[in-house]
Amino acid sequence: MSEPTLRLTKAIEPAPEAVSEAKGKPEPEPEPEPEPETVAEPEAEPEPTVEEAAEQPSGPDRNAGRQRLKAALWPPRLSRGQLVVALLLFSLGLALAIQVRSTNDHHSQLRGARQEDLVRILDELDSRQQRLQQEKTELEQSLAKLENSSNQAKEAQEQTRKKMTELGVLAGTVKATGPGIVLTVDDPQGQVKADMLLDTLQELRAAGAEAIQINDVRVVVNTYFTDQSGGGVQIDGKKVSQPYRFTVVGNPQDLTPALNIPGGVVRTLENNQARATIAQQQKVVVDALVDPKSPQYAKPASK
Repeated sequence: MSEPTLRLTKAIEPAPEAVSEAKGKPEPEPEPEPEPETVAEPEAEPEPTVEEAAEQPSGPDRNAGRQRLKAALWPPRLSRGQLVVALLLFSLGLALAIQVRSTNDHHSQLRGARQEDLVRILDELDSRQQRLQQEKTELEQSLAKLENSSNQAKEAQEQTRKKMTELGVLAGTVKATGPGIVLTVDDPQGQVKADMLLDTLQELRAAGAEAIQINDVRVVVNTYFTDQSGGGVQIDGKKVSQPYRFTVVGNPQDLTPALNIPGGVVRTLENNQARATIAQQQKVVVDALVDPKSPQYAKPASK
């Protein structure tokens, strides 16, 4: 508050001449004294409450808190475990993206297929499912015989002989016969390469082929194909001339559709100016054999 201004006035006695003159003249009206100017005081801000003061940090404290938060967030400090988790998540995302892309490509191919091709593919998938279910049933029956047979030793020997025969067919040391197909590939232009014959073999295996022979070469697990420099193909180091003849033991209703699917083996061979002919037969014979070789490095592993 401003202090009141004290005005000190001193009585000054007029001179005698001034008194006599003043008697003859009317006294002038005294001028009003100017009012003292008042200065408007600024309104005092309301003091914050205790709660507001506790919630609102002061300026320096707020800036220091921001600096500490910035220093904690950047640059990021990753531990080894966090880095490993990040790499695993990245790999998982990349694998999912690749799988989704391949699935979309496969779906796009099926979307452009004809109705009869789609029906053939569906029948092939059903046949594969039935074949796998049949194999499962046979294994379960063999297990039940071993568990319930009164003469388990004799039953075990019988199962062992049966398994040896099956493995002999797969290893190419035993002849095989049964229903199947004969695929003949004529290549007058010499455009069929080793990779095309390998794709044909893989398609037949995927369709359930149990024994395969190409010309006079038995196909086994370690069969390989190579291109010759002067033309032609070698199988397991043996030169095979065209026409290439695939003798296959398996279900003809599964093997034939697998070769004729859109974009499959037959279409690929025709695009390379070759001609593929499929003949279904109730009995084919795969009589080419291989000499078993003992592994040089692999040994049976102990349980």
